[in-house]
Amino acid sequence: MRFSRSMITLAVAGLSSAVLLPVTASASSAAGSAATGRTAPTAAAPAGTKSLASVLLADKRHFDHNGKDFDILRTAVVTVLKAKPKSAVGVLADGNTAVTAFLPTDHAFELLVKDITKAHKLPSEKAAFKALAGLGTDTIETVLLYHVVPGSTITANAALKSDGAVLKTAQGGTVKLEVALKYPHVAFNLVDKDKNDANPQVIGVNVNKGNKQIGHVINRVLRPVNLP
Repeated sequence: MRFSRSMITLAVAGLSSAVLLPVTASASSAAGSAATGRTAPTAAAPAGTKSLASVLLADKRHFDHNGKDFDILRTAVVTVLKAKPKSAVGVLADGNTAVTAFLPTDHAFELLVKDITKAHKLPSEKAAFKALAGLGTDTIETVLLYHVVPGSTITANAALKSDGAVLKTAQGGTVKLEVALKYPHVAFNLVDKDKNDANPQVIGVNVNKGNKQIGHVINRVLRPVNLP
């Protein structure tokens, strides 16, 4: 399995990791402008302008053994913006622009690399990033952009109202939102373009809530193409 030169997204930390939300939760943000098909209810946009990139860069740690944080994601974003300062990934640094991003953990990236290299065990964080870097900056950029939904601040409560919504990403492809009812709670899944692999699950929500840019943590990397 190999990525073509067109393929992930971004940014993080300070999570509010309430994965399961009460069924009675009400929507508190807009999603309609970024979705096709069924859309989320709209509400007043948040006023905060703290960017997801600033949240991401606030973590000064390097590669470690904590698969729940975002060392690989942070390094990928920095690498792309250093090589391509005008990359669309830079939207994550513009707190005045509304964005919803799905944030893969380090473990998610390790699973991806294990899969595409057909390895028998998970790589270290450093080895996983090295493997990703070997695909080229353009590929990393495209994969990052597939995790970014520009133009809307979609909170977990808004997503709750949006089962079946198809979200247009900055990469140009789409991701489908699925809400799985486990009364009295719900869980969120994302359906990407790879039909051969398990779909990512949202395991943490509302990173950077109260600002125009918001993130949700996922346990697998979204794949913009169907890998063999």
